[in-house]
Amino acid sequence: MNFRTLQAQDIEVRVGGVFKSGVTFLLYKNARVDMAILDESVGEMNWQRDHKEIKGNLYCGIGIWDDRKCQWIWKWDCGTESYTEKEKGEASDSFKRAGFNWGIGRELYTAPLIYLPCATNPKPNGKGYDINDPNELKGIYVSTFETEDINGKRVISKLELSQHAQRKEHVIFKWERRKQ
Repeated sequence: MNFRTLQAQDIEVRVGGVFKSGVTFLLYKNARVDMAILDESVGEMNWQRDHKEIKGNLYCGIGIWDDRKCQWIWKWDCGTESYTEKEKGEASDSFKRAGFNWGIGRELYTAPLIYLPCATNPKPNGKGYDINDPNELKGIYVSTFETEDINGKRVISKLELSQHAQRKEHVIFKWERRKQ
């Protein structure tokens, strides 16, 4: 089963880490993206999800109806708690991970290291670093996202991040895969 490639508007950006000289960013998809792609690809009535707790861990399974086999085919994965709403975050994370098992958004695993220097030096906080100006990291989004097929795997070929600042948008990160 092939699901459509993620599009720029499907992908969100968050801080991965703050370091002495800059910040790393991570790309991710939210659970609503997975639901929309499942609805588009197999139909609203042809997929389902189930959650189970096993040894204190929350697992989610996504079942897709197989007409040839006349049965549900399931793929499962475990989630982790989020920092805010821990139970909801764990359910959402396990659902997104089950989606990756089906191939939804798997191209995100091919993202390059996204590192940007800070405009102001981060300050030490005892465990790492904090940004002096939180506005420096606001309004960052994926403005360009392209993929290509390499050896049967969908990989990111072009990526740009932009930022809304003072009612203007500007590209803050550009990356393109080298042609082989």
